Amino acid sequence: MIPEPAFNLLAEHVSRHVRLTPTETIIFRALLVPHRIPRKGFLLRPGEISRAESFVTKGCLRAYTIDENGFEHILLFASEGWWVSDLHSFLTQRQATCYIEALEDTEVLQIGKTQLEMLYQQVPKFERFFRMLLQNAYVAQQQRIADGLAHTAAQRYQRFLAHYPQLEQRLSQKHIAAYLGITPVFLSILKRKLLAR
Repeated sequence: MIPEPAFNLLAEHVSRHVRLTPTETIIFRALLVPHRIPRKGFLLRPGEISRAESFVTKGCLRAYTIDENGFEHILLFASEGWWVSDLHSFLTQRQATCYIEALEDTEVLQIGKTQLEMLYQQVPKFERFFRMLLQNAYVAQQQRIADGLAHTAAQRYQRFLAHYPQLEQRLSQKHIAAYLGITPVFLSILKRKLLAR
């Protein structure tokens, strides 16, 4: 059973890109599955196959990798209103390369690959919707790479604040630092400098 507030959040998100008829909304809702992930639980681990796209209705997740030296590299955070998956694994049905971990008790609405294909057949406008999501994700990834190459740590931190408003209070210094590619100590120094301005 999908909680009404959770579905309403997703329906509002979808309505920013496509308009659904009442019948199309019913079809879409019937293909969704609610899923809960406890804090520190995993939605996905490397080696598993990403079987669904997940829309966050409550809580916060992080997608990250661990390098050969044991350092974590956070790819993205996903809080309420965000989609998350290992996209390469989902599209190819090959093994995932990243972890997706809940930083808080989290609730998502999921649509599996088979169900998504059914949705495209029954409600073709969802092809446009998910194409737009993919385009936005690609642009965001390109921007993140450019930021890492061309911006200082202070600039990356300011971009993080703009990209994830209100998340700073919910995330640990360690996780923000891992996202920015700096140490927690250096992040503390940066924050003090910015506050002193």
